[in-house]
Amino acid sequence: MSTDPDAAERDAPSLEGDYDPEAVENRWQDRWVDADVYAYEGDPGQDPNTTYAIDTPPPTVSGSLHMGHLYGHTVQDFAARFQRMSNGDVLFPFGYDDNGIASERLTEKELDIRHQDYKRREFQKLCREVCQEYEAEFTDKMQGLGCSIDWNHTYKTIEPRVRRISQLSFLDLYEKGREYRKKAPAIWCPDCETAISQVEMEDEERASHFNDIAFELAGENAPRDEFVISTTRPELIPACVSVFVHPDDEENQDLVGETARVPIFGHEVPIIEDDRVDMEKGSGVVMCCTFGDQNDIEWYQAHDLPLRVAIDESATMTELAGDYEGLSTEEARKAIVEDLEEAGYLRDRWEITHAVQVHERCDTSVEYRVSKQWYVEILDHKEEYLEAGREMDWYPEKMFSRYKHWIEGLEWDWLISRQRDSGIPFPVWYCADCDHEVMARRKDLPVDPLSDDPPIDTCPECGGTSFEPEDDVFDTWATSSLTPLINAGWDWDEVAQEFTMENPELYPFDLRPQGHDIISFWLFHTIVKCYEHTGEVPFDATLINGHVLDENREKMSKSRGNVVAPDEVLAEYPVDAVRFWAASAAVGDDFPYQEKDLTAGEKLLRKLWNASKLVDNLAPADPDEPAELEAIDRWLLAELDDAIEELTAYLEEYEFAKARDRLRTFFWNTFCDDYLEIAKEREDNPSTQYALRTAHRTFLELWAPFLPHVTEEIWQARYSNENADLAETSIHVRDWPTSQGYEADLEAGETAMEVISALRRYKSQNQLPLNEPLEAVSVYGPIEGFEDAIQNVMHVEELTVLDEPPEITTEVAAIDLDYSTLGPRYGSKVGDIDAGIESGEYEIDDDEDVLRVAGEELEDDVFEVELERTYSGEGEMLETESAVVVLE
Repeated sequence: MSTDPDAAERDAPSLEGDYDPEAVENRWQDRWVDADVYAYEGDPGQDPNTTYAIDTPPPTVSGSLHMGHLYGHTVQDFAARFQRMSNGDVLFPFGYDDNGIASERLTEKELDIRHQDYKRREFQKLCREVCQEYEAEFTDKMQGLGCSIDWNHTYKTIEPRVRRISQLSFLDLYEKGREYRKKAPAIWCPDCETAISQVEMEDEERASHFNDIAFELAGENAPRDEFVISTTRPELIPACVSVFVHPDDEENQDLVGETARVPIFGHEVPIIEDDRVDMEKGSGVVMCCTFGDQNDIEWYQAHDLPLRVAIDESATMTELAGDYEGLSTEEARKAIVEDLEEAGYLRDRWEITHAVQVHERCDTSVEYRVSKQWYVEILDHKEEYLEAGREMDWYPEKMFSRYKHWIEGLEWDWLISRQRDSGIPFPVWYCADCDHEVMARRKDLPVDPLSDDPPIDTCPECGGTSFEPEDDVFDTWATSSLTPLINAGWDWDEVAQEFTMENPELYPFDLRPQGHDIISFWLFHTIVKCYEHTGEVPFDATLINGHVLDENREKMSKSRGNVVAPDEVLAEYPVDAVRFWAASAAVGDDFPYQEKDLTAGEKLLRKLWNASKLVDNLAPADPDEPAELEAIDRWLLAELDDAIEELTAYLEEYEFAKARDRLRTFFWNTFCDDYLEIAKEREDNPSTQYALRTAHRTFLELWAPFLPHVTEEIWQARYSNENADLAETSIHVRDWPTSQGYEADLEAGETAMEVISALRRYKSQNQLPLNEPLEAVSVYGPIEGFEDAIQNVMHVEELTVLDEPPEITTEVAAIDLDYSTLGPRYGSKVGDIDAGIESGEYEIDDDEDVLRVAGEELEDDVFEVELERTYSGEGEMLETESAVVVLE
């Protein structure tokens, strides 16, 4: 910020010269923050949900701003700015998700370290320092987008207040019986070395091999010597605990009840029947290993099978793998296949491509390991969560199906514990003797069991006096899912012995804006947590934005080299031009980054600036309203009323693209190209001066949510006291325009505008001055009440309104043929058809949509008729969409 005492005078808003977006945008971004223009000033004593509150997504602290951030946050800002002008109180907060794996990986990369080389507290401190630097940079860039965020309402998911709320959430769900700790198979990421939840997996197509491996039968009276199984994971053979056959598999029924000997490793396993076997896959006989996939887990639990752990937490083969101990799974796979072949057990091997489940954070293939983890029980409440989704409004509505499909496909409860160093700790200790769970007291939160003592001295179960702290931390989403409660000030009231909210007027929130890729992450988990805590759906509506693609509609990725960096875009184009681009797509749709939209936005800024300067020259800043408006001026304000109603309806439904395009067309075409040209001829007319200023002020207000910088600059230069408090005079805290009830014949006014434009083009094309008199003009079309306006503006000496259309003849100018269809259908007749059309020997039957020529009847899918209208009377004819104009 400048400390120059003369800076304020030099930086005062002005319409002098050309528009300088860099200077203007930087100045207003600083002033908005300094003056708390967007600060939420609601009253906690209000009734619940009386403020328009946005549950904004806290970005992961894992790097710099990308195009998705730029687009998503700008779309949110459109909603915030409109609602602030429309409804008054708006909470538009901001947060940082800085307690996850992404933050740990950022720290390791930034400092070139490994978390394993540090004590937990030391590494956590480093994470906080690195994240703080990135958060400060991210904040600067977010403010540089001109978003109307209330920076007084910010939070970090690792700060003490949020740690307390996260631990309160855990205790509340535990006491309600919605959480449990269990030693069971869990999805495991070997690279991150932590358990993950179902939502963090995604399928990725990868090359692999199918291996046909022979298993011997062990019994003396076995029905055959061997059978074959097909597998893509031979490294799991040492973990084989059984073989399964489908009950309907007649070919392999003789195996059921027998014992198989596992090749190379030699241990024997039972052969069992189960209807979960896919008979169409491989030989129809499958091995069960603990664990290769979800089926293995189900078989393990259903048939009470033994546990054989051949792969450890880092995807390294264990002692159970014998000679392969210490190898990675990839190395073991290759070595085992070679040994199977050498021992004569490998029957066949061929390349395939198949879907592999990977951790979405690091693209590492997941494993399944048995470990003790904490879960939130969700499978029994799937219907409740579906109903909660139905209670919300979805923009666009089609996105509800993604939410529905995710819930219907859930197979696991929500695993919320993570084996990480940085995160919010579970407020739990365990009795060293009996493993009884000891929970922290609510009044003590937040706690860290690694450094804090448990709230009791002896175990209530066994009387033991030694306790082990839980060293796991919460899943990131277990905290991020609490954002509505965090922003509403949810907490436990020790005196009242109940949960309360510091700002109940905010909850439920009005809007949850987010990307479609995290519906199953953030949106679903937020509904789970908030519904379980409050019994309410946490927001009324959700606004789902799509992704920004490259110009070829391909997903941006570093590997493809097609990433567009926001810094480069913002260095080349004004922020307001970028915001204009962000409003170009329907919400929910993926859309391409196209520079033509940015260029169009830049042109619009210049148009708005220059139009404002012209209005300044044509009308005083605050003209008096005349006793009666003239027809053309009343028409403009009636059209403006109509536009206001349409724009308001669009913005209330979050249809920003439709609102932008409707406003641009009306402002650019009707106001600038038509009405301003008319106003030049009527600059001393009080009616026109009043209409000009009224329309101009309204246009600035309508453009304000989309183009906040240029509209603020123009507004402050012309319509505000520069010494007043910006928080009260900013255009962005004004009331949203409403219809003023102007009445006019909109059709007649529009037609009159068309006539004026046609006459203006005529003069320009014939190199006539605009004030050149026209002797006589006749008009056929609805212009009643606007005759004087046409005469005065275009200097028409005699204007006649025709009751009947002039003598116009419509003739066929050309017949275009689709030869790609015509050729295959008519072959050698094409030449005759061409000749018939050329000579005029054809007949067009409009009733049947056919063209009769050369003895054939062509259907309308192979021809198109071009018509030409000609005027046979005296004078020259000009046509518009709604009128015919004749100059005599």
